[in-house]
Amino acid sequence: MKTHVEQQGWSLPVVLALVLVIAAVTIGIAALLVNINERKTEAKTASVRLVEVTEDTTDPAQWGVNWPKQYDSYQRTAIATRTRFGGHGGSEALPAEKIERDPWLKRMFLGYAFSIDYRDRRGHAYMLQDQEQTQRLTKPQSGSCLHCHASVMPLYRKLGNGDAKAGLDATHKLTYQETNAMLKEVGGAHPVSCVDCHDPNTMKLRVTRPGFIEGIQKLANSDAPVPHLPSMQQWRESGRANPYDPNVDGTRNEMRSYVCGQCHVEYYCSSKMPLTFPWDKGLRAAQMEEAWNQTKFPDGEQFFDYKHAESGAKVLKAQHPEFELWSQGVHARSGVSCADCHMPYMRDGATKVSDHWVRSPLLNVNRACQTCHHFSEEEIKSRVDQIQTRNFELMQRGGVAIVALLDALQAAKAAGATEAQLAPALELQRKAQWRLDFIAAENSMGFHAPQEAAMVLGEATDYARQGELVARGWNQPQTTAAKPEQTAAAR
Repeated sequence: MKTHVEQQGWSLPVVLALVLVIAAVTIGIAALLVNINERKTEAKTASVRLVEVTEDTTDPAQWGVNWPKQYDSYQRTAIATRTRFGGHGGSEALPAEKIERDPWLKRMFLGYAFSIDYRDRRGHAYMLQDQEQTQRLTKPQSGSCLHCHASVMPLYRKLGNGDAKAGLDATHKLTYQETNAMLKEVGGAHPVSCVDCHDPNTMKLRVTRPGFIEGIQKLANSDAPVPHLPSMQQWRESGRANPYDPNVDGTRNEMRSYVCGQCHVEYYCSSKMPLTFPWDKGLRAAQMEEAWNQTKFPDGEQFFDYKHAESGAKVLKAQHPEFELWSQGVHARSGVSCADCHMPYMRDGATKVSDHWVRSPLLNVNRACQTCHHFSEEEIKSRVDQIQTRNFELMQRGGVAIVALLDALQAAKAAGATEAQLAPALELQRKAQWRLDFIAAENSMGFHAPQEAAMVLGEATDYARQGELVARGWNQPQTTAAKPEQTAAAR
């Protein structure tokens, strides 16, 4: 006898299969809805505060309890990464010496501690440790150096009785060792940490470094074009009633570069005066040179970083002006922040977080570059390599020219030339070294602004060769070398 289903023309196996399919689809839809609901809930609760963090919490591990995804990626800055023209060492005792790889650097830095020890960079996890271990500390170093290598704000507030800027200014009178010991007493010595870039209550991006805040206000008050900083242009047009405050006036996108610009910049940090940013005239190498040239030490002497041990020239030493060179490039003009390339967004479940494994975009092309540049990874790397190779070769030519200038100065002095007779050549050495060091110390091998970098390196070689001609003709009534201001006017 046939069942009712069979009487309708359906076989029992077909019906059972259909029931199973419908059940599977129903379960799948239910699971999908549950997953969507879980992701929505997860997105609403990006973090759970399990421990309290404050303005004095400088240990990133404590922040990591509340924000484990960011902390996990931050810890990876201890991993060794390398690119052709940079990157950094990782787990080895200390990274390789630049002054051994490029001996002209050592010759250029004679008279300065960088001729003793100048190594490849490593990740943020090592920024304090490497500074504590450098052989440069065998020479007197100012406590101001910790401004960019440690989570130092609690110490500044303590030294300044609540005024962080006063606390920073006090450190230039202390030795590095004294300041480092105080740092450990105030809550442990940690590299730049979460609290330096995030408000502990809201996690909002903010800048904390007094040196940067003062420097960016100098830039705002100048007449230098800042097309990459629309909030600053707006502030200028609004009447400048109150000082420019990056934490109030800056856009969120600008803050994604400002937090990096607190440290990846040019500045003076030694014992003759408080830490200073030279942004009075603008962010270009020549503009900062002009600012330094107009700066006087408290005793009235013209500003310089050190006197060259061979020539006696009063030389400028660039630090690590990534923020400044980036400001002259197409990425800055296009609204691309430092974090977009070095800390690109990544998906973790339903949340989107910035990757705190700060590293070269060349090691993360898919997320750092291909979101905007729709080319293959090989093509992108090839273009970058071409830019960096050209700037590297220009830099090496500059190194050869600097050595030739120093040789000419040595020969002139041996032949009886006085300091007064060599003064024009020494001024050209100051100009040449500033430009060559500006790109050598900047950590992108020119990529942050390729044409600007190439121009600066071209000027470095030009000034070095001019100085060589002047030094060789020190006892002649005239020289064929153009005056520096004539070269600048011709640009």
